[in-house]
Amino acid sequence: MLPHQRSAPRASQPPDEWSTPVLIGTLVAALAVLYLAREIFIPFAFALALSFVLTPPTTWLQRIHLGRIPAVMIVMIAVVALAGAVSWMVANELIDVVDHLPAYGENIHNKMKGIRAPATGALGRVEKSVAAIGKELASADTPGPGPGRRSATTSNPLPVQVVTPEPSPLVYLRDLARPILAPAGMVGFVLILTVFILIKREDLRNRLLRLVGVSQLNATTQALDDATQRIGRYLALQILVNVGMGVAIAAGLLAIGVPYAALWGVIAAILRLVPYAGIMAAAMLPFALSLAVFDGWLHPALVLPLFFLLEMIVGNFIEPWLYGAHTGISSLGLLVSAIFWTILWGYPGLILSTPLTVCVVVLGRYVPQLSFLHIVLGDEDVLSTEIHLYQRLLAMDHAEARAVIDEFLKNRPLLELYELVIIPTLILAEQERHRGTLELSREEFIFLCLNEIVAEIATHSDEPLKTEHIGRCFLIPAKDAADEVSGALFAQLLEREGFAVISFPAGSSNELATLQPTADDVICISALPPFAFSTAARLCASLRMQFPQVRILAGIWGFPEERKPLLSKLEKSARATVVTTLSQALEEASHPSKRASDIASPARPS
Repeated sequence: MLPHQRSAPRASQPPDEWSTPVLIGTLVAALAVLYLAREIFIPFAFALALSFVLTPPTTWLQRIHLGRIPAVMIVMIAVVALAGAVSWMVANELIDVVDHLPAYGENIHNKMKGIRAPATGALGRVEKSVAAIGKELASADTPGPGPGRRSATTSNPLPVQVVTPEPSPLVYLRDLARPILAPAGMVGFVLILTVFILIKREDLRNRLLRLVGVSQLNATTQALDDATQRIGRYLALQILVNVGMGVAIAAGLLAIGVPYAALWGVIAAILRLVPYAGIMAAAMLPFALSLAVFDGWLHPALVLPLFFLLEMIVGNFIEPWLYGAHTGISSLGLLVSAIFWTILWGYPGLILSTPLTVCVVVLGRYVPQLSFLHIVLGDEDVLSTEIHLYQRLLAMDHAEARAVIDEFLKNRPLLELYELVIIPTLILAEQERHRGTLELSREEFIFLCLNEIVAEIATHSDEPLKTEHIGRCFLIPAKDAADEVSGALFAQLLEREGFAVISFPAGSSNELATLQPTADDVICISALPPFAFSTAARLCASLRMQFPQVRILAGIWGFPEERKPLLSKLEKSARATVVTTLSQALEEASHPSKRASDIASPARPS
């Protein structure tokens, strides 16, 4: 047997990335399964969401030395009793409202007469004209008495009457119970599944982990914890927000004078579980009642603005602040997901749209092949600040580029802006310029725009200047316009540290001799990748030959980590201090002992 035949074949490993046809086929198959098996998935999704809400009280009961099953039973009995009490109260109040509606019949009739078009004036004439045209069209469609057809006036048709037999009590009971049986069966199924999930939650979790595989244990555990925390907090906060919304609506309706204000507040809190449509349905009920109760139009006109104003405040300010990172879904993602799940599962999908989308976003975060779901639906910035800034500069949009910088400066210092945003942006521009993919007009705009923004920041910044330093800083860009912009950043930071900075344009290092640098001075070089190292090395060597006693500080910004050993060689050959970040450069330039230290003479050739 050949040597290569003696080894056992390796098990096939799943590919790290799925091809586009495989990914599309998998998603289509998943959607088909969700749609075709929706009668199973909908109750399970409701039960899972309910279990997220009931897990904390169940866990608390277990901590006071109750068993798992008694704790689950106590929680479920309390939930069913609370739901039954609320349903009984709402039903009784609604029956009372219906019983009192006949007393407002005359008011409703007057309202209907008031909204009809007037008999005189332009609207009245239009109404009469439309009615006359309708009569003419109807008479034109009626066939006249033709040959062989008897006239309607001469015929005596016999009337036909269809008599429906009186339904039996069983049929009446069946028709009455049919609309109730399906929802009651769904509720019972959901409660049974919830009890099972609460009792067997660890077992279900372990089975899921085993199903995914031990190799994916870390990612699956993180995904489960992330989804559980997000959905649990979201549902708990949603209940609190809806209760607060119901209380506010009840108080507002009570102030307006609408009867049964507490009832409408409870109904609004319940219906608001249905996104978008629920609050509108809740507003129609008290609005219709106010039309019937009040004589004028003032009170009905206040009901709808009350609901609209409260929903705008809660939906646009309170909920985004409370939910925040608990869902991780963008506002557009919430709207799109609500439409998608409504089309897929109907009204149950609309109610469950946010928890289901949380699961989808978490899945996209931890499964690389589905990362597009997290990008499309998530609320995190898909572009880092430097990429965002560079993209707006490429679009030659000065106003939005400045807005990106201003937004960053709201919570971050100037040094981080230069070090984490503008320097990486310049590096991106330099890389594209050297590849030949950056147009000349865009290149010039990028450098001019950044220069102007840096100058504006220097003019309007109110950061205090620090103590003056002995000696001067001569700042020399290594080669081109990008080095000049980075040098301007460095010069501005040095001035804020109290240095007297003299900046030179790129390629003018020969003019430095006229200023006669001394041992107290520092020569600073600013260079950017991708060809910063060679340019800075040649410039350091040239300056060291001219000024052997002056300290040289070479800033090679954003130098790759894997090539850092080259910097130590440059430091030895040119006897210079080499840094890769602006913070390191400021620390080196501000160190008095290093600035005042004597620099060893270069070794003499043998």
